[in-house]
Amino acid sequence: MTFIAHIRQKDGKIQTVQDHLVEVKQGAEQAGEKIGVKYLAGIAGLLHDMGKNTDLFRNYIQEAVANPDAPPRKGSVDHSTAGGKLLHSLYHGSGTTLESKYTAEWIANCIISHHQGLRDYVSPDKASPYMERVISRELDQYEQAKVEFLKHNPPDQLDHMFEQATQELQQYIQIINKNKLPRIAGALLIKYIFSCLIDADRTNTRRFEENETSTEEIDYKLFFQQSYELLSQHLSELEHGSIVDTPINQLRREMSRQCEQFAYRPSGVYTLSIPTGGGKTLASMRYALRHAIEHNKQRIIYIVPYTTIIEQNAAEIRSILKNDDMILEHHSNVVDDKDDERHEGDEGETLDLRKKNLKLARDHWDRPIIFTTMVQFLNTFYAKGTRNVRRLHQLSNAVIVFDEVQSVPVHCISLFNAALNFLNVIGRSSLLLCTATQPALDFVKYKLHFSEQPEIIENLDEVGRSFKRVDLQDLTRDSPSGWDAEEVSSFIQEQMREVDSVLVILNTKTAVRKLFEQLIEVEWLRESGVQLVHLSTNMCAAHRKEVLSGEYGVIPRLAKGERIICVSTQLIEAGVNISFDCVVRSLAGLDSIAQAAGRCNRHGKDKVRNVYIIRSSDEVLTNLPEIQIGAEKTERVLQEFKDDPSSLGDDLLSSKAMSRYFEYYFNDIGDKMHYPIPKLEQNLFDLMDRNRYYVDAYKKKHDCKPEVVNHYAIATAEKYFEAISTNATPVIVPYGEEGKELILDLNGEIEPGEMSELLRKAQQYTVNIYDQELRALERNGDVYPLLHGHALALREPAYSDDFGVESKGEGAWEPMMI
Repeated sequence: MTFIAHIRQKDGKIQTVQDHLVEVKQGAEQAGEKIGVKYLAGIAGLLHDMGKNTDLFRNYIQEAVANPDAPPRKGSVDHSTAGGKLLHSLYHGSGTTLESKYTAEWIANCIISHHQGLRDYVSPDKASPYMERVISRELDQYEQAKVEFLKHNPPDQLDHMFEQATQELQQYIQIINKNKLPRIAGALLIKYIFSCLIDADRTNTRRFEENETSTEEIDYKLFFQQSYELLSQHLSELEHGSIVDTPINQLRREMSRQCEQFAYRPSGVYTLSIPTGGGKTLASMRYALRHAIEHNKQRIIYIVPYTTIIEQNAAEIRSILKNDDMILEHHSNVVDDKDDERHEGDEGETLDLRKKNLKLARDHWDRPIIFTTMVQFLNTFYAKGTRNVRRLHQLSNAVIVFDEVQSVPVHCISLFNAALNFLNVIGRSSLLLCTATQPALDFVKYKLHFSEQPEIIENLDEVGRSFKRVDLQDLTRDSPSGWDAEEVSSFIQEQMREVDSVLVILNTKTAVRKLFEQLIEVEWLRESGVQLVHLSTNMCAAHRKEVLSGEYGVIPRLAKGERIICVSTQLIEAGVNISFDCVVRSLAGLDSIAQAAGRCNRHGKDKVRNVYIIRSSDEVLTNLPEIQIGAEKTERVLQEFKDDPSSLGDDLLSSKAMSRYFEYYFNDIGDKMHYPIPKLEQNLFDLMDRNRYYVDAYKKKHDCKPEVVNHYAIATAEKYFEAISTNATPVIVPYGEEGKELILDLNGEIEPGEMSELLRKAQQYTVNIYDQELRALERNGDVYPLLHGHALALREPAYSDDFGVESKGEGAWEPMMI
């Protein structure tokens, strides 16, 4: 009798359960072997779909394929529990060792959860959802599934694999203890094993569905070697450029050289504190490529705070390496995530074929060079469901560059540090933290474990003085209640009498739009022929790219010496290679002000230019507490600088001033760094660490210890995790002919192979829209569904060349990081 794992949609061909289990085992082992968890991951793969070895499931899948428009109820046949139940019964009973119980719980949780997300071992309701699943749940035809599985996979073979898996776990417990990592490292290792299983399962299913017999393996080392040679050639060309001998360029070359030499050091956690405008992108890529070649890394991943930086940096690297297919940009998730949320009864196969095509098409970071955002990085470790965690194993044995690392969301700092410690100690990756304003991540409670002498750049203070190109002018005391749009407009007019370009950065989209509309109406601007530009994340990535660097964009116009005023949110203040004669920055954190200052006199054309700090009365910061706290601490530093400049190195942008600011800021933030969950009166870090509160509550209720040896509340932590609280929905917008054509393409029936490429392209034409703004657009009939309701598109009248999405509303902080 043949038991069925999948039936191919095109031709009705069957993939047997045993074939699928063996192939997924092999894929999971390959991913796990990178860090030494081959058997932990392999057993999860071998047992994950054991429950499909039943008459019930065979009837279920045949009925679903015969009736695609009305498939059986999702989850009506539970096939994911059986493998975990068998494993737990074999290796968690009385007389088994503590290590055996740990191993069984780790693997079994991955198996029973592969259609939802990992279960809690101990939950807030003083129970163990894990034990309820592997012990209490009655499964129809479980014995049939068990007999069929053991017929193909003898018990002695399984015993041998489990013994090897237990040794792998013991080794990592020793490593975790030796490196004094908190227990959350164990939870992240479970997630890594889960990632190996999910990716192997989804990949094998896609290959069967697309009848893909084999895939060409990427020769990472060859690609990195070729890329290194191309980068070296590019740097050599720059050295022979017309302005090669300026002091700034000489210093850039020296810092780039130091990055190359540093790359020969062992993998670790390092810092690169190149000042703004110091050539950080190419210097860090030089380090990454050399380190990847020397230490056999499989991937180089750039983690950046804003999509704007992805667009610019990826374009720069692509132009040098000349291999688009090997470089992936991952911004936001274009399709709706709701199918990845856990629902009771979701233990079965998803047999709505349209939904399955969407799931199979999603990116899983399978390129040698990846550019993505801090939010996507944090989601990979902590977000709910299976979609994000699938990518986690791709972060191992990699060089990971964190650009503008000071932009880590404050409530995620402890979780961020835990993820980086995991990747370095367990994931065998080398981590490089880049910023001109390094936060003190090793002075917080759950600190980041930097390597010995982690800074790449020598003589940092001297380098900082050499790069000084601006003076900060504090105008916040001129108007304690702040300037409105009209007053800011008048100040800009004064500056434009002396300079050719001004950049104004405000904290909210509403304030930016109000100032832009004020400037449009003023007579002096219309008569002077000054170009006025607006930038915010209401504009899609392709739109912003055109405004900044297109044929008639801001950057080429500035290069020609044209007169320009640019009004923007903070998306422009980090990673955008652009230079204005004057910058006006609304009061915020000193690190943000320093980044804004990096857009002024960037290339040292003039000896020194002014950056003005103002207070805007048009900003409502009620929903932006981190910006509000940052502004307060900046005010404190500004006052101290006024009283005694020498105590802060006679420069508001000095490392002393920045350290003082972060000291005040982190002291004020306190426990907020551990991701507090007000509804539970707990913090997310502890749920993933010791879970003390709920373990104690369990003991009191049951008058005994939990039956499980692991205590992590992983599902609860995932339920409450959001890197940034956006309440936003991705909407594909009709920007330009390509955006309109893309929407038309997505409105029809699409093969999975085509879907992947279309969804990647759609990232450039997506805007994240807040709930209240989305409701307003829906009332006006300006949004409509694509992909059978799994994505949304915007109608043309609701998208403008000036502002992008035409929807007003203060909302919360805009999701630039997605």
